[in-house]
Amino acid sequence: MRRLLAVIDRDLKKFRRNPLVLAISAIMPVLYLFILGHSFQGKLRSLPLVILNQDTGSYSRSVIENLRAIEAGPNTFTLHFKSNEKDAMDGVKNGKYKALLVIPPDFSKKIISKGRPELGLFLDNTDGISSEAIRSTVMGSLSEIDNYYMPVRERAGQINLRDSYLYRKVDYFQSLVPGVVIMAIFLGTLTTGAFNLVMDKFLGVNESYLLTPLSKWDIVGGLMISGLFITTCIAVLILATSMLITGIPLSGGITQVAVMLIVIILTTLSLLSLMFIILGRFDHPRVVGVLSGFMNVILFFPSGAIYPIASFPPWLRQFARINPEAYAVDALKSVLFKGASLGAIKEDVLFLLVFTIVMTIIALVTFRRTL
Repeated sequence: MRRLLAVIDRDLKKFRRNPLVLAISAIMPVLYLFILGHSFQGKLRSLPLVILNQDTGSYSRSVIENLRAIEAGPNTFTLHFKSNEKDAMDGVKNGKYKALLVIPPDFSKKIISKGRPELGLFLDNTDGISSEAIRSTVMGSLSEIDNYYMPVRERAGQINLRDSYLYRKVDYFQSLVPGVVIMAIFLGTLTTGAFNLVMDKFLGVNESYLLTPLSKWDIVGGLMISGLFITTCIAVLILATSMLITGIPLSGGITQVAVMLIVIILTTLSLLSLMFIILGRFDHPRVVGVLSGFMNVILFFPSGAIYPIASFPPWLRQFARINPEAYAVDALKSVLFKGASLGAIKEDVLFLLVFTIVMTIIALVTFRRTL
């Protein structure tokens, strides 16, 4: 019994010497519930829908009134109005809006003359969940107009909504590919770079660094470059395999491959530098194991890889604005499904570049070349 108690006491001392592990273990389940509960809220909300109203008749106003009622009630989408067709369409293609609803000049006239009124709905189908939610909601609002505003004996043809997908069809499994690649990058940066430094400290190997003229940049930079090489190879392999399995065509050729490689490299560097700041001060791999699940939740699920960021609550949308994985997912989706060039995703690339530089500087400043 005395030997058994000695083993128990020794193991408990490990935890007493690492109170952070206990604190994180207690806090993480609550944070999981809080973040996951707000990342997947069931019905989609606040999806940006832009309207180009070219009609001045009463029926076009009725369409907008019904859509405003949905905006104020279920809040499936938020309405934006444009008077220029090119600006509105560019907004959809650039990801600012999820869809464009066009009310043509003769819409009200065709209803009054018992013609066949039509509306145009242009959808960003690279986000299948959002586009389908907008399409079904808009169609539902039009059926109410058709039923309420047209007398039975003078009923015109039913309002026809012509929905058009701006890009080739993207099924559910294909839409998950960007998220899978980002997940692979996250796992790669978690098991290379700063993790190797933690293991060196745990095994006492880092003491040999102190006997050499290696600077902080030599240590941090060397571990980041090695982590970049390994993680990039893994991410490229996962991307190629996923594209082959899901049947995503490589329509842009070598240019598309080059742009995706730039996004993967910048994403890897941004996460490697972030991991150095978070893990660089720890000296036990158990802390890394505890933090890995937590970091995955707070970075991956609010990234837009599974659920549209526009439907997040305001505070979570603000967090997505500083989440590097959100920019990486957006860039990969644009390149994979829209054939976007490097110029089209310049905002995502610029953020990842600036984020990497800032995090690397902080990692160098906070890194201690001491025991």
